[in-house]
Amino acid sequence: MKQRRVVFVVFDGFQSLDLAGPYEVFHQAGAYTCEILAPAPGLVRASSGLPVHAGHGPATLSADGVDTLVVAGGPGVYEARNDAALLSWITVAGSVARRATSVCTGAFLLAAAGLLDGRRVTTHWARAERLAAEHPEVTVDSDPIFVRDGRVWSSAGVTAGMDLALALVEDDLGRDVAHGVARRLVLFLRRPGSQSQFSVGLWSRQPASDPVRAAVSSIHADPGARHDIRDLALRAGISPRHLQRRFTAELGVPPGSYVERVRVEAAQRALAEGDDPVEAIARRCGFGTAETLRRTFHRRVGIAPSDYRDRFHSTAMGGDL
Repeated sequence: MKQRRVVFVVFDGFQSLDLAGPYEVFHQAGAYTCEILAPAPGLVRASSGLPVHAGHGPATLSADGVDTLVVAGGPGVYEARNDAALLSWITVAGSVARRATSVCTGAFLLAAAGLLDGRRVTTHWARAERLAAEHPEVTVDSDPIFVRDGRVWSSAGVTAGMDLALALVEDDLGRDVAHGVARRLVLFLRRPGSQSQFSVGLWSRQPASDPVRAAVSSIHADPGARHDIRDLALRAGISPRHLQRRFTAELGVPPGSYVERVRVEAAQRALAEGDDPVEAIARRCGFGTAETLRRTFHRRVGIAPSDYRDRFHSTAMGGDL
């Protein structure tokens, strides 16, 4: 099998996981040759202080033959934008490579290199407003885990780089290979690009007591089941009134709102990953009717389910947006 050449761009103050996570994914796939480029060959320190050896600098590595360019993020990215030689190399390499990608705030370097003009991209949610303000020529979407817009891919913060790399491997080598890599790296869940950076599982507080933990587990196990307060209280082994108080105190939201959020995310996954009709998804995810799903989707997501599918379905299945 022909080895695809992947070049990672790092700089002083890069986020170490932006490099190490995707690097391991490509290495485990077995069909890639990985190289590291920095403003100058030699030792580069991550924002954590971790030292990494970069084998190349802009003057020592040809941009010809790069299959995939991966630009890391990190707090040093803003200073790295001022390195004219590095930026010039990224512009050339990103233009001739089959794919140009960024992890987290690496999108700032791609944007500064002119590679994101007219593109839709994502970055870490906490830096999305800054990216949009500094680069009005770029459409910034802070919600997805990763985004594909033609030959340009971008991902959210830190660990999302591994999700992006797995999607790139799947695009090249198929779902079975990507799944095998995920298993070897013991990744608990291979998330689709359409998963929100603000998902319940990532952002909600964790239950502090066994009764609330039992209720939350039952909701995630089957979002489409009956989850009114009486049903949840029965599973939790306490009274409905007591569960209502404890659930809200421990998770910061009442049970009804939590159930609705989990159901919306289940519907998002179904829309992005499959072809079932909206009516069937609505029933399976606990909304009852397609109209109820549409109303809830508009309120929670801001668009209709059909529009969400048009926007994300090809990304989840490996096609262009």
